[in-house]
Amino acid sequence: MIAAGLLSALLLAPPAGAPVRVASKKFTESVLLGEMAAQLGRAAGARVEHRSELGGTRVLWEALLRGDVDLYPEYTGTLLREILAGERIPDGAALSAALAARGVALTASLGFEDTYAIGMLRGRAQALGIRRISDLARHADLRMAFTNEFLDRADGWPALRERYRLRPRGVRGLDHDVAYRALSAGEIDVIDLYSTDAEIRQYDILVLEDDRRAFPEYQAVFAYRLDLAARAPEALAAMRRLEGRISAAEMIALNARSRLDRVPAPEVAAAFLGQRLGVEVVTREDRLLLRVLRRTAEHLELVGIALGLAIALAVPLGIWAARHPRGGSVVLGAVGVIQTIPSLALLVVMLPLLGIGARPAIAALVLYGLLPIVRNTHAGLTGIAPDLRESAEALGLSPGARLRLIELPLAAGSILAGVKTSAVIGVGTATLGALIGAGGYGQPILTGIRLASTSRILEGAIPAALLALGVEGLFGVAERLLVSRGLRR
Repeated sequence: MIAAGLLSALLLAPPAGAPVRVASKKFTESVLLGEMAAQLGRAAGARVEHRSELGGTRVLWEALLRGDVDLYPEYTGTLLREILAGERIPDGAALSAALAARGVALTASLGFEDTYAIGMLRGRAQALGIRRISDLARHADLRMAFTNEFLDRADGWPALRERYRLRPRGVRGLDHDVAYRALSAGEIDVIDLYSTDAEIRQYDILVLEDDRRAFPEYQAVFAYRLDLAARAPEALAAMRRLEGRISAAEMIALNARSRLDRVPAPEVAAAFLGQRLGVEVVTREDRLLLRVLRRTAEHLELVGIALGLAIALAVPLGIWAARHPRGGSVVLGAVGVIQTIPSLALLVVMLPLLGIGARPAIAALVLYGLLPIVRNTHAGLTGIAPDLRESAEALGLSPGARLRLIELPLAAGSILAGVKTSAVIGVGTATLGALIGAGGYGQPILTGIRLASTSRILEGAIPAALLALGVEGLFGVAERLLVSRGLRR
């Protein structure tokens, strides 16, 4: 099995000379650990990319198996209870064998554990006499809010609920970073935590005792592809220098400096590596204008490619739907159903097919862009007055000539309006592409949400809004140039 896993890793390995791709999940600690690994790899002379804030556990794990990324920070409890749930893994040797069969290996512990925990504001917990998780069973009216991943994970809420027989009246899903602010504001009573979160001290949160041992051990490690040892041995060796070098107290302090003091993650990571390992790393954050320009180029690439493909698919579909009424209703219904699929769900569905990065984001944007163009093309063609069609037929024009010379020019205003709507939808929806490594304006928005930084959120939100307005204006100009004055709406 191990040999098969290694063979699979080698077959899926990127070509020689490709960069080492480090990834991290969408929370501060993972970003910091990923940044440390990337900086150590670069210090060893390797070309390293850090794909930051790529969503949750499953996104990163599947990306690692596919070879889209080479290494990312993970936790042993997550591997045992979530990724390999259902398999009998009695010890570390069995875990290593199960991972090797999949072409994956682990470093030794980085030196600290970051376990799941349940917390309440200290004053609220003391007023209710709550010290342990088992005490929650006496208070079904408490307002609980957990991260969406925690709600679904085998080692999260399902395990906690059954172990402690908790039957609250309602449990909400909430982003981890937002949950702390909601707890502090008194909007909720109970949340899930990571034991190294800096906010535990900031908000004076009481971590409830896990008296029935619902949560396993979560030692921090790096999960990496087996072929990395042969492809970039110096980089991997440099990254493994972190083994056993980070204590829980140090990790809490690093999280606090990044989240609470809002020091950029590269700078926090570089300072730790210099102090703890003697590795001098020079970091420099791009100026605001350069960051915005880079994100604008990424966003325009996503929206431009997707819009072009959507037009190429949707206009012929709209023409066909207009000429075949029975089949047309099926086409319009199908593109309408696609539009109702939640954006995040569609992106996740695309991941197994297209991997992470721009490709799944573009595919999702194409599907979302179909409905306005198909519908408006269909409406524009079916709305042409019958006497105009009869006049074209009387001239002896072939169906293709009638379409090209008469029908499409008459429907141009409607078609262009559909394309404009599709483009504006694409500008907004493309921000979600950052969750799967597509970049664009969504990246600073995600960072801003994680750090509770309004300025970072606006760094992505304002350019996105301006781009949408710019697209609207450009299509207004295009309409005046391409559509006859008498046909304009």
